[in-house]
Amino acid sequence: MAKILSVVGKAATARLLDPAGQALLRAGVSPNAVTVAGTAGVVAGSVGFAARGEFLWAVLIVLVFGLTDVMDGAMARARGTVSKFGALLDSTMDRVADGAIFSSIIFWYLMSSDGWSAAAGLIALVAGQVVSYVKARAESLGLDADVGLVERAERLITVGVGALLTGFGVSWGLPVALWLVAIGSVVTAVHRIWHASLKSHP
Repeated sequence: MAKILSVVGKAATARLLDPAGQALLRAGVSPNAVTVAGTAGVVAGSVGFAARGEFLWAVLIVLVFGLTDVMDGAMARARGTVSKFGALLDSTMDRVADGAIFSSIIFWYLMSSDGWSAAAGLIALVAGQVVSYVKARAESLGLDADVGLVERAERLITVGVGALLTGFGVSWGLPVALWLVAIGSVVTAVHRIWHASLKSHP
């Protein structure tokens, strides 16, 4: 269900952003430039605001620039320049953006002497990267690891909701979200490895 909602959401967002993408193409802006600019915006919003505990502004900025993750692909398809390098760049920038978001949150909780929340953020960051790596590595080896409930979209949405709650004064919102993502990501990583092992021994 989560994957279905993610696909539908991306399709709807792509349609809404299509006019802006077309305008950028007419202005000579490449999809890859949009990818890099979007990541830079996410990093700036994370480091500039989340790392200082200003979560409302952080969520707003990350959300706005995060929309480029949908726009760049639509632009590439409209331009007829979909490429393997573009896919590589997009995946790499996703890892950079995720690292900036979670690292900034971890930094804030460390500065706030909340070690448990910082630990949850660290587990979520590492486990989330492992979830993505297991799938990519399995596919490169001809194995199937496309399973699990907590993928990138679910991680970011959960943390975003938690950050909004904390930004509005519900202090436990983000810590709870971080633990949910941490535990869910660990379970998903193990599930993918287990699933790939079954597929490797028919």
